[in-house]
Formats: sequence, structure tokens, C-alpha cells
Amino acid sequence: MQWTKDLKVGVAFIDADHQEFVDQLNAAVAASDAEFPAAFAALAEHTRAHFAREEALMDQVGFFATDVHKGEHRRVLAEVEHFAGQLARGNLAFVRAYVAERLPDWFLQHRNTMDQATAAFALQRGAVPAV
Repeated sequence: MQWTKDLKVGVAFIDADHQEFVDQLNAAVAASDAEFPAAFAALAEHTRAHFAREEALMDQVGFFATDVHKGEHRRVLAEVEHFAGQLARGNLAFVRAYVAERLPDWFLQHRNTMDQATAAFALQRGAVPAV
């Protein structure tokens, strides 16, 4: 997956977090089998931290669909935890396929729907725009 300016939503920290997500996703895809568990763990931790920051913004600006957006975050974190368990059981190829195929598709869909709507609402409410 390649980061491009078209992936920006316009809120500075969200765009920075998303670019880091793409970078970490690519690092995990490129990692050797020995490096992959650490790369996956870093990607999972980044995702958790990003969701927390994004949820704080939604609460701060009173985003109308906060519950739906947070629900999607919980679903994805549960999915990531499931795959972390699969990795711990030695199912490396299964988890690699998830990272290489499912996560990029999910990210684009989530960015184009929930994150775009959240960003537009937050910008109307005074969130710091990207430069």
C-alpha cells in the first residue's frame, strides 16, 4: 500500500497517524518471518493508540456517530487480537495474509467512510487542520 496525499482526511494528527499506519503495515508485509511478530505487535499498538486519539477527538467535538465509529474500532481491535493469538499459535502465513490483504482493504474503506465523516465534522468544530 502506498501513502498518497489522497489518503489525507484534513485533520493533522489523523493524517500523521494514518501515514504511520501505512508505513508500519508495509514494514510488516516486508518483514522476514523472524521479524514479523514484532512488526505485527508494533502495528497493533499503533492502531490501539490511534483509535484512542481519534475517539478522544470524537468525544471532544460531539461527533454524531461516535458510537458507531467506536464500535468499528472495537471490532477491528478484537480482530487484531484474534490474529495475534493465531500468530502465537504459529499460524504465520494466515496472519501475514490478513496483514497483506484484509487490513489494507479495511483501512481504505474505513478512511473513506468513518474517518472522512469524523474529520469533516471535527474541522467544522475547530479541529487542527493539516497543512
